[in-house]
Amino acid sequence: MTAMTPGSNLPLTAARVAVDVTAPVRLDVSGLLLTADGKVRSDDDFVFYNQPHGPGVTHTAAAGDGGDTITVDTAAVPAGIEKVVVTASLDAAGATFAGTEPTGTVRDADSGGVLASFTPPRLGAETALVVVELYRRNGVWKVRAVGQGYADGLAGIATDFGVSVEEPAAPAAAPAPAAPQAPPAPPAAAPADQWGPPTGAPAPIAPPQPAASPAPPAPPAPGAGRINLDKGRVSLQKNQTVSLVKNGQPLLTSVKMGLGWEPAYRGKSIDLDASVIAYGPDRKKVDNCFFGKLSILNGAIQHSGDNLTGDGAGDDEVITVHLGGLPPEVTGLVFTVNSFSGQKFSEVAKAYCRLTDARTGEELVRFDLTGSEKRTGVMMAKLIRQFSGEWEMTAMGEFVDSRTVRGMIKPAAQAL
Repeated sequence: MTAMTPGSNLPLTAARVAVDVTAPVRLDVSGLLLTADGKVRSDDDFVFYNQPHGPGVTHTAAAGDGGDTITVDTAAVPAGIEKVVVTASLDAAGATFAGTEPTGTVRDADSGGVLASFTPPRLGAETALVVVELYRRNGVWKVRAVGQGYADGLAGIATDFGVSVEEPAAPAAAPAPAAPQAPPAPPAAAPADQWGPPTGAPAPIAPPQPAASPAPPAPPAPGAGRINLDKGRVSLQKNQTVSLVKNGQPLLTSVKMGLGWEPAYRGKSIDLDASVIAYGPDRKKVDNCFFGKLSILNGAIQHSGDNLTGDGAGDDEVITVHLGGLPPEVTGLVFTVNSFSGQKFSEVAKAYCRLTDARTGEELVRFDLTGSEKRTGVMMAKLIRQFSGEWEMTAMGEFVDSRTVRGMIKPAAQAL
């Protein structure tokens, strides 16, 4: 079994796979069938406890202390579907994932053998999340660990992927109210709709506002539930992810990944080397760019050159990436920093990486490395190309023992 990390992916070795999502609390688990544009074709592509069957996808309710299961028969998934996302939302009203560690376990649906597991790290105010996604790549089905949280429940996820979320209507035959304002309709009298659970089932999973609320918020616009660049610069913590999308459009211009550091002890120089490794969908290295190879992929990635001391303010080394110019076989980039001279990262202070717009210089994303270890290499961040075309950046901060980029190739591939 493989324990996955955010953004990592694995080829599926079974045609029928089951994804169990478990937690110490009750969860509502769903599956959505998405086309290449990241949307469902209709509400029939939303599979959950009240609509347990979709084309090639089945929902099975939890038995005992187990979790709900989404089973995907990849051979039966329609050709127009590129991805099946498995989501989870909290059943209890007002609850968040803070202190809760849901785990998605991917199994061979026929033999029961466990293929992979994923526990999203550092959850907080989220009330729903995309746990994993099963997707096609060059005719091969794979699983990717996602862990993307939403603050507006399953309704936010559903809306983001194009599912119609209908407000419950009041009964047509409701008696005239005695007071000027009509009271909320009793749940037992509400008409059944796509969000209503069967008798004895848990409370409805959507919409989050009760009927008595004075003004329920409007459904969020597509993309509102995931972190993107709409509100300006994003500051990431370790393992957090931001979608490089602004105003609904993926960022495909040139960006610069600036990496900086300072010696931990005044008057002492420290020579670190920043690099980037490009990978294909099979997690095999396509090429790497570092101080000894300043341009790769026909100039789509360029390195600023070696900084021997780490002294001075600002970025110590800069790697420019022309996102729109990357060849299609490049689906992942991992940015690393190594100490060729053997100095440990415990001797480094204020290490960071930041993504800027190469044209305007605007800082888009920043990650400050808050911890250090007595090791000679660190994976700072990764960029993963999504099926819909946009890129996602994830802060890593994972230390390894390697003085050169060559020693980073295998651990970086495993982290994708």
